[in-house]
Amino acid sequence: MSGVAYATVRKKADEWRKKIPKKQEELTQTSSKTYAIMKIRTLFFFIFSVFLSFGVFAQDDLMNLLEANAEESVHFTEATFKGSRLINGHTIETRTQGELEFLISHRFGRLNSGAYEFFGLDAANVRLGLEYGIADFVTLGVGRNSFEKTYDGFAKIKLLRQSKGKRTMPISVVSFSSTAVKTLAGSTPEEYPTVAARMYYTQQLLIARKFGSALSLQIMPTFVHRNRIQEREGENDIYAVGVGGRVKLTQRVSLNGEYYYRYNPEEYDEGDLNQLFNSLAIGFDIETGGHVFQLHLTNSRAMIEKGFIAETNGNFFSGDIHFGFNVSRVF
Repeated sequence: MSGVAYATVRKKADEWRKKIPKKQEELTQTSSKTYAIMKIRTLFFFIFSVFLSFGVFAQDDLMNLLEANAEESVHFTEATFKGSRLINGHTIETRTQGELEFLISHRFGRLNSGAYEFFGLDAANVRLGLEYGIADFVTLGVGRNSFEKTYDGFAKIKLLRQSKGKRTMPISVVSFSSTAVKTLAGSTPEEYPTVAARMYYTQQLLIARKFGSALSLQIMPTFVHRNRIQEREGENDIYAVGVGGRVKLTQRVSLNGEYYYRYNPEEYDEGDLNQLFNSLAIGFDIETGGHVFQLHLTNSRAMIEKGFIAETNGNFFSGDIHFGFNVSRVF
């Protein structure tokens, strides 16, 4: 090899020797950056995993808290009965604040009156009533009954409401108070000498429970006071207890029953035409949109408590049965 060629090779070798440290330094820097990036990624995934686990636990805690709150909330029973009337008497249902109900009650004559009276259809009694909710738990009502031309007013106050959850209440309780005045003219002036002599008062506790969606039962301890009574009409004060219920047959139809037992009835001789009986009724509720249509059979003509509890003079089992209906519309 000539001296010139040797010198060229030597020069190239020196240049490569100088470049090797730089390459090593670059590789070291690249390795350091890669290692740093891997550490950052590892730390990121660790932190993400920690937050994810906390998120899962927090979600579980939130769900448990919501479930606990759901369990602690109060669930009130709705629609124990479909309307404000069971048949003749009231149910525990009241109007909510601002609601107005218009109720038409109709009772025909007795079915055993024969064809001449068209089996009772020729004779009829009608009551027109308005009921208004001044609060969710207070309802006031007024009405006029063609039977004995009686005007009545009442108040219903909800004392207890069936519920479950945080607060459990097995029954609903409503206080019912009614005042009525009979305006039918007496046979003589002495029969009803004053307005007070025409007054009647009723006090009831309506106690009900809904047993699932298909069955509701109600019991009604009752006190009726009549300021003035005629001969053979019994006592001024009448004590009674009513029982009734509703069995749901379809989504819109239910079977209703109602019976009032008097604790202190007047004693009568057998066959006495003035004899009084306990009120009994059976019928159907039919929901039709905003209406509740009730069809029933009862031995009572009157449609207020002083009449059908204290003054029913028909024997249901002897055929002294009145066909009737109630129609209500809520606004």
